[in-house]
Amino acid sequence: MSKKAVCIMSGGMDSTLGAYLMKERGYEVIAVHFNYDQRTEKKEREAFHAIADTLGATNKYDLDIGFFKELGASALTDRSIDVPVDGVEEGVPVTYVPFRNGIFLSMAAAISEKEGAEVICIGVVEEDSSGYPDCREAYITSMQESINLGTKESTNITIEMPLVHLKKSEIVLESLKHHVPLALTWSCYQNEDKACGVCDSCRLRLNGFEQAGEKDPLDYAID
Repeated sequence: MSKKAVCIMSGGMDSTLGAYLMKERGYEVIAVHFNYDQRTEKKEREAFHAIADTLGATNKYDLDIGFFKELGASALTDRSIDVPVDGVEEGVPVTYVPFRNGIFLSMAAAISEKEGAEVICIGVVEEDSSGYPDCREAYITSMQESINLGTKESTNITIEMPLVHLKKSEIVLESLKHHVPLALTWSCYQNEDKACGVCDSCRLRLNGFEQAGEKDPLDYAID
């Protein structure tokens, strides 16, 4: 019986690299994507399916969880809150979606139990991210313990976070090393045609490519 990894995939660079690393480790990839009425939902979904196909994912879950829109409280889901474009924010930014990764991991745990997967992979980055509290290693480790306490005795799930201590420049270099299709990934928080280049996520991505001495294959609205 093959070993299985449920890979939470946003369509972005980080989670894509995580899924590729799981495949290289010999896991059968079960690709999971969440649509939560985020500003770039259509583009992220498109990226997810294209990337999952390159991975040869045996099963894909493309899940709609629209209650985030009702919750609001984030610039990604509440159109009345502007996405910051003046530089990477200090502390927890307004693009933080309350407890998003906790909800994603809970749903991934249910899928893992159903599919008989022993690993959940999530592409959180603690050291060089936007300050999201649900990207911290200690938090993900605590979720692993809670998931195993709340599932069948025969279920034993490990949450892999292979990028958690990497910087964006290192993620770029690792992605190139492992032949990750970076041109298919999407990071922008607000555009679905050309990446804006000025939101936190674009700035972090572009800075990573610059520090790595590599060219980002995406088209940007800025020169």
